[in-house]
Amino acid sequence: RSLADRPVRHPLPVVRDGRILNDPHHPYAPLYTGDEDTSRKPAYHNGTVWSWVFPSFCEALVLACGPTALPAARALLGSCQRELARGCLGHIAEVYDGDRPHLPKGCGAQAWASSEVLRVEKYLHTAGLGPGNATKSRRQGHKNDRMGKK
Repeated sequence: RSLADRPVRHPLPVVRDGRILNDPHHPYAPLYTGDEDTSRKPAYHNGTVWSWVFPSFCEALVLACGPTALPAARALLGSCQRELARGCLGHIAEVYDGDRPHLPKGCGAQAWASSEVLRVEKYLHTAGLGPGNATKSRRQGHKNDRMGKK
């Protein structure tokens, strides 16, 4: 269940020039749109989706639940492929609207968002090897190369 529509226990008004810019009891802002100071800034941390965090969630899922979570983590991260193919090709946008259809907003090519997708893709590819096995197999490969074995 989403908690976005529920009132907060400790209201925090966002004030600018003596004017309240948000609803302190229901601060969720579903869309990152409008004037920067009065609409987008209050929405930035109250509903806007930050793309660079999502790949880390996929990684954390496997770290917390183990190899059985790999298919789910790979499927979740795979949803980024659509984003990599639209807008600024090969890149992920900085932020997305909190509500459907989760349109990309902000910078169209956020470097750390795009690099996180690639980093976690690589991690999920080797995660099935188990803890330390990816490093261990690389070391054995170097050892075998020095000994003339393949």
